[in-house]
Amino acid sequence: MGVLSKLEPKSVFHYFEEITRIPHGSGNVEQISDYLADFARKRGLFYVQDQWKNVIIVKEAAPGYEKEPPVILQGHMDMVAVKKPDCDIDMKTEGLRVAVRGDEIYAEGTSLGGDDGIAVAYILALLDSDAVKHPKLEAVITVDEEVGMDGARAIDLSMLTGSRMINLDSEDEGIFLTSCAGGARVDCRLQLAVEEKSGTLVEITLGGLQGGHSGGEIHRERGNSNCLMGRLLWALAKKLQVRLCELTGGLADNAIPRETRAAVLVEQGDVRLLREIAGMAETQVKAELSSKDPGLFIRVEEKERRQAVCVTPEDTRRSAAFLWALPNGVQAMSADMPGLVETSLNLGLLNLKEPLLRGESAELRAGFSVRSSVESAKRALVEKLVAVTELAGGEADVSGDYPGWKYRKDSPLREKMTAVYEKRYGRPPRVEAIHAGLECGILGSKIQDLDCVSMGPQMHDIHTTEETLSISSARRVWEYLVELLETKDGV
Repeated sequence: MGVLSKLEPKSVFHYFEEITRIPHGSGNVEQISDYLADFARKRGLFYVQDQWKNVIIVKEAAPGYEKEPPVILQGHMDMVAVKKPDCDIDMKTEGLRVAVRGDEIYAEGTSLGGDDGIAVAYILALLDSDAVKHPKLEAVITVDEEVGMDGARAIDLSMLTGSRMINLDSEDEGIFLTSCAGGARVDCRLQLAVEEKSGTLVEITLGGLQGGHSGGEIHRERGNSNCLMGRLLWALAKKLQVRLCELTGGLADNAIPRETRAAVLVEQGDVRLLREIAGMAETQVKAELSSKDPGLFIRVEEKERRQAVCVTPEDTRRSAAFLWALPNGVQAMSADMPGLVETSLNLGLLNLKEPLLRGESAELRAGFSVRSSVESAKRALVEKLVAVTELAGGEADVSGDYPGWKYRKDSPLREKMTAVYEKRYGRPPRVEAIHAGLECGILGSKIQDLDCVSMGPQMHDIHTTEETLSISSARRVWEYLVELLETKDGV
């Protein structure tokens, strides 16, 4: 018996728990894709599983609903797979350990994958039900949304007959999303000279931060461990002959990094000064973030004296200056929609592995997620990253560019969803735009005259190990979805 077996609606939580048992981090979707294809095959439903592992499943209209407009139900099968440092789960090969705490579902030691596992659970429960009356349903479940919406870019939707789409990739109950920002990924690369040197190895860990989704939480101005490590390394490089050996931070370009670790080589006599500089930095940054992200810590651990291949002091200073000069966070707020972030970026990934002395340089990589609801502003920010990287002597690659999703003034789907919501709850939903990216813009370029609304149940701290899904909200959203599908146009 499953952990969620006693929760209602049973079918939704059954499929949600099934999904959590299958490893499905971005880039590791073959098992979950095969599970969805097998689901359709066993029920005799028409389905397509393409070469990228996207899955489309079609269920014909229930009796009496043949003349209703078909509805596309859309979500993605991958999740941001992150875990706590002491968690022993291999997220590439093992499922999650889901648990219940009051009204919340969470995963022990890892992210939950409610984004977007609950969407897939809703879709499977609807496709599996003989009780729900509905128009023709066309389910579109994409891969690798979390790493650039690769599945949405690749998928062929020419076989679909519907033009109304309910995207189930939102995390705030009672809010209907009708537009979103566009985005891109920028990978900056810096070649650094290396040398073999003797000294004392010191490990520096900067962590304790909250992290969060770089679209949904960027306006909260939480600490970014990668940026703060760049600040610390710059402070160290100004006072010491410090040599960088390793640098690792973050888990995804679209997740605000919570912890970054550096290994540096210094002279034995400089360890004390290094500790003093790190302590001063910790005090200063904790004061700056006291109301926004109070858990910050900087831990310094002296290791052994050793011979090591490391980045030269000159290029350690250059890389620190580069990291400290890079822009990050909110760059502009919307003038048209108060409170909405217009343009932002997130330094989500840092990587410099221990270099090998073979005559070649070491490579520092910095990965950004860039977002804006204004296309020209997005382009300008991407070019700023390219320019800063070139000034530092590096190169930058731009990938995963996706369009924003424009607000549609005339939307029969939005009007119907609003009317059903008001009838059910006695109040209108909130209709909003968001700064986070959704697949609706890309899919809208493939479906003529697409009418789309995004919605979902209440979740908190998605893309982090504190991610939770509200049980009662998931039930309410299911009941609303059923009523929406059973309500005929004009009724």
